[in-house]
Amino acid sequence: MVHIGLLIEQELRRQRRSVSWFARELYCDRTNVYKLFRKESIDTLLLFRISTVLSHDFFKYYTEEFLSGEQP
Repeated sequence: MVHIGLLIEQELRRQRRSVSWFARELYCDRTNVYKLFRKESIDTLLLFRISTVLSHDFFKYYTEEFLSGEQP
């Protein structure tokens, strides 16, 4: 099962971006970013915004899971 918050946090760290930078880019508070990291699922529009900000396709993790036949 995809834990999207964890994947977002890992990508942010991989890019060596700060939580403060990420919060500014998403127009939210840092505390909301930390809450986001703990979420197993999020709204698709928000995921699209995050994918755009980080230039990373987070939808691919769901596609890979779907194509592998794994059940949630």
